Amino acid sequence: MITKFQEIFSIPELKRRVLFTLGLLIVYRVGGHITTPGVDPSVLTQFFQRQQGTILGLYDLFAGGNLRKATIFALGIMPYISASIILQLFQAVIPYFEKLAKEGEEGQKKITQYTRYGTVVLSAIQAIGIAIFLENLSGPTGRSAVMFPGMGFRLLTVLTLTAGTVFVMWLGEQMTERGIGNGISLLITIGIIARYPSDFLNTWRAIQTGQMSPFKLILLLILMVLITASIIYVTQGQRRVPVQYAKRVVGRKIYGGQATHIPLSVNIAGVIPIIFAQSLIMFPGTIAAFFKNINFLQTITLWLRPGHLVYIVLYSLIIVFFSYFYTAIVLNPVDLADNMKKSGGFIPGIRPGKRTAEYIDRILTRITLPGAIFLAFIAILPDILISKANVPFYFGGTGLLIVVGVVLDTLRQIESHLVMRHYDGFTKQGRLRGRRG
Repeated sequence: MITKFQEIFSIPELKRRVLFTLGLLIVYRVGGHITTPGVDPSVLTQFFQRQQGTILGLYDLFAGGNLRKATIFALGIMPYISASIILQLFQAVIPYFEKLAKEGEEGQKKITQYTRYGTVVLSAIQAIGIAIFLENLSGPTGRSAVMFPGMGFRLLTVLTLTAGTVFVMWLGEQMTERGIGNGISLLITIGIIARYPSDFLNTWRAIQTGQMSPFKLILLLILMVLITASIIYVTQGQRRVPVQYAKRVVGRKIYGGQATHIPLSVNIAGVIPIIFAQSLIMFPGTIAAFFKNINFLQTITLWLRPGHLVYIVLYSLIIVFFSYFYTAIVLNPVDLADNMKKSGGFIPGIRPGKRTAEYIDRILTRITLPGAIFLAFIAILPDILISKANVPFYFGGTGLLIVVGVVLDTLRQIESHLVMRHYDGFTKQGRLRGRRG
């Protein structure tokens, strides 16, 4: 493995890409320590310590902890992700955006531009909300989170946070274009990984104080390795549908005739179902935090407390539902069957057209269920470990899925660069699943 990493820096182009990516990640982490002007971050940190398990806590996870520190990157990359999801939904329900999605590279450029505009609009709206929220926030001692409230502070906060989000979006796009890996995903991942040192420190303190025995820690480490390996296995899991292309004679040349396959992933939706489910199930708790005198909301919050049976069952069902919902949006069997028919492709034993669409839909329905159940298990795993096993850190959930998925994708890209230049990949026996053909 050490030799493989040395080979990375022996290729000038790959070396430049890796160093460029690392440099922009450092810039992002440095910006995560610059506080928004006029804000007392200590008051905000105290508030967020009481907001675990709410939408604000989820948002802070994707912002890399920048929201709780009120930095210039407090909004993180979430407005861009939200805009991207909205545009994907538009492609499924609005004919204009559906047409753009089918126009190839030019249509994708327009969608990307609309995504950028949407990011700016969402950033400005969210920044206004954060500015008003900060003005009304005070610590346990009564100290206000904003030193000089007023219209000037609001305008400055909106300008700072919006510019910060646009800059983060630019960093992600630059990493994708000139670096290695998916830039947006890497920014989210580095924010999640930045929490690991504090988790290690909390675990060490738990061992020193006797709250966790060394034997329990060993069992936990074995479980972590097994869970991580299972995530890798499911993430790379595919159902390959064979496709045969008929031969066509055009002039004096013969086209087609080759056999290929359609790789249908077990987990097409990725972490999106968990994000949707978390936002939905955390919403009552977030509302109840601001309206503490309403008993009905407090009762619902008690039921939806992480680790409670109602929470586990409802959370799992929502994840399964959104797994099917989002898979139906991103992959349309009818369009896939039509494209195959136009290019002369067919599935052996299946009639082209409607029968092919039904066959693909039936396969998607079957392979999505185990993927959705696995997502639900990974999502509720941290709550079970914390509430039942008293684990002093958060393991599993959205963060682990994102980190594993991004690492695998980055390794695939690095491996492709190595193989193109006649180097071996990271594995001696075969290659990563995404490159098998």
